[in-house]
Amino acid sequence: MDGEPDLYIGGVWRRASDGGTRDIANPADGSIAAVVDEATPDDARDAVAAARTAFDDGAWRATPVAERAALLDRIADLLQRDKEALAGLETRDTGKTLAESRIDIDDVTSVFRYYAELVGVSSDRLVDVGDPAVISRIVREPIGVCVLIAPWNYPLLQMSWKVAPALGAGCTMVAKPSEVTPLSTIAFTHLLEEAGVPPGVVNLVQGSGATLGDALTDTDDVDFISFTGGLATGKRISAVAAEHVTKAAVELGGKNPHIVFADAEWESSVDQVLTGVFLHSGQVCSAGTRLIVEESIADDFVAAVAARAEKIRMGDGMDPASETGPLVSEQHRAKVEAYVQLGLSEGAVLVTGGARPDDPALAKGSFYLPTIFDRCDRTMRIVQEETFGPILTVERFTDEAEAIALGNDTEYGLAAGVRTSDPARGERVVRALRHGTVWLNDFGYYTAAAEWGGFGKSGNGRELGPTGLAEYQEIKHIWHNTAPKPAGWFTG
Repeated sequence: MDGEPDLYIGGVWRRASDGGTRDIANPADGSIAAVVDEATPDDARDAVAAARTAFDDGAWRATPVAERAALLDRIADLLQRDKEALAGLETRDTGKTLAESRIDIDDVTSVFRYYAELVGVSSDRLVDVGDPAVISRIVREPIGVCVLIAPWNYPLLQMSWKVAPALGAGCTMVAKPSEVTPLSTIAFTHLLEEAGVPPGVVNLVQGSGATLGDALTDTDDVDFISFTGGLATGKRISAVAAEHVTKAAVELGGKNPHIVFADAEWESSVDQVLTGVFLHSGQVCSAGTRLIVEESIADDFVAAVAARAEKIRMGDGMDPASETGPLVSEQHRAKVEAYVQLGLSEGAVLVTGGARPDDPALAKGSFYLPTIFDRCDRTMRIVQEETFGPILTVERFTDEAEAIALGNDTEYGLAAGVRTSDPARGERVVRALRHGTVWLNDFGYYTAAAEWGGFGKSGNGRELGPTGLAEYQEIKHIWHNTAPKPAGWFTG
């Protein structure tokens, strides 16, 4: 990036072995934001080998917990020092507004602060085996070499959910950001080097999954794979990992219901349904893309959301006046447009949107209007499949049981929202929904201290919270007999 080598392998910044590069486009206007080195499979194998060597020599995994925690805190300090620069890269890369990017960097910082504190809290325990001469201990140790693959919509945030616990646990790793949005992760890796991460502990390669995937995952030298991305790729990674009996955690998106009962507080419900689906132009794995609304208020509620959607100010993410930015690429916009045409052909009623904006100032970017389809049902692919864009589908229900059935009628199970002023009903519904995170009278928020992940085809494993650290640890049982004596089993 900016003329410097972009691959970081074994503590050395270097070019791709074949000299390959990739243009990184700014989705707001189609201009070239940067040119970065594009790794080859050989480069990826070198990165895995460097991580393997760094783990096997034992220096990092034997580093005292207090030192690892201090490193995580230093990284957090540097993130705040470089907040504006990192946020700017994130906006140039993804198209999201600068306000969103700044929040992302604060959230990344909080993840490192959280794990800096958590790694110092021992989860070891003693087991009473009924013999005072025996000390039976359960201890946790780093799992080993980790491959960390992050998506394009929240490049640095999603990578931090992996890097922070991996470092805290004492693992070594190879990080691969999306080839579409690598800029902030490259800058972040420079920051890790400055903070004092030892050579080989963190390695960085950029390139497409189709090119680098097998080199990173189809090997016995990797002990754990953490992947966030699409369902098809997640299935492929899980299958390859199974061949090597490699542990894998995969977060594969969602098709998330936002259930609104007639007694819900009106203003906040309209506002958060709007925000839940159209923030970052809908490019959020936990976006509330399925509005499931009680029939008695549906017409008025949909009209209110549509009226607000039509007033969303679209523009370059660097413009403070912009409330949402473009889609990440022309290719992704074409996918969203195909889903809109599919919805129309399936009989969904277009309420608003369904087109590119007609503002000439937005013509060069990958912009698409907030879109709402009413009168949808579960036979429609636009309701079943993750569109990952600014598309809201509307389904209607008449009673609580139907609302729950609709909310659970999905192959995914990442997140859901419930809105009602009846606390008892709210508790019944949130407990009945089969989703990894359920918000009651709120939507979209998370904390580093609470686990994140999904049911069903949203994946397996968890990030964040204590479980997010445990993913990067192996459990070992140590049996120590302090007064050894013959077993006496055999008499000869």
